[in-house]
Amino acid sequence: MNRISRFIFFDILKSKIIIVYTILLFILSWSTLGLESNFTKATLSLLNVILLVVPLVSVIFSTIYVYNSSQFIELLLSQPIPRSRVWLNIFLGLALALILAFLVGCVVPIFLYSSLETGFSVIIIGIFLSLIFAALAMLCAIFSRDKAVGIGLAIFVWLFFAIIYDGILLVMMFQFQDYPIESIMATLAAINPIGLSRIFVLLQLDVAAMLGQAGAVFKNVFGSGKGMGISVVILTLWVLLPFLWSLLKFNKKDL
Repeated sequence: MNRISRFIFFDILKSKIIIVYTILLFILSWSTLGLESNFTKATLSLLNVILLVVPLVSVIFSTIYVYNSSQFIELLLSQPIPRSRVWLNIFLGLALALILAFLVGCVVPIFLYSSLETGFSVIIIGIFLSLIFAALAMLCAIFSRDKAVGIGLAIFVWLFFAIIYDGILLVMMFQFQDYPIESIMATLAAINPIGLSRIFVLLQLDVAAMLGQAGAVFKNVFGSGKGMGISVVILTLWVLLPFLWSLLKFNKKDL
């Protein structure tokens, strides 16, 4: 971590939104895990919270931060610093701050009330979602100079992956249920980072009834062990591809 990412990292940690976000995660994780005697049910409840809250906060906060830092970015670019280095350090500062907030809010309750393997899988998913939606937020911010348009696009991205995509996938399954489309459905299920994160944890828990139709198809096609490995690879691509796309646009953008 160099000076730029370190400055952004500590600047974000002082933000009231991040402090409230950390406290909210801490309260939700303690109350969800502490009040339920069955750790599997408690973990599933916390997983649903994480799958909604972490992407939403990450994508909206990151988008707003990039827009509010426009003058700071222009100041950095006036120095003999490569654009790629500036953009990478903004991403690192944002992502590391969001990951730290998530870890502070969730790690202790998860490891106290959940099994080691399950807790570790939930933490991995929280980290990946923070990275993915920070990268998507930077892509949304670089697409438009208008702050309202960028934030609206970021909210739509979250809404699409959190709600709309699963609905489309479910309709397709019912429409083409008489055809051998298991491989296609497994591939489509892997495209959604939020849905794939849910499947990753549920494969670890091996709760077949909770996988849903998309998750069941994914498990039947790839299996539990291989499916988890594929999930990690795809989630890593979800971090790299949006960020690299935003980097290309940032390098060509006339500021």
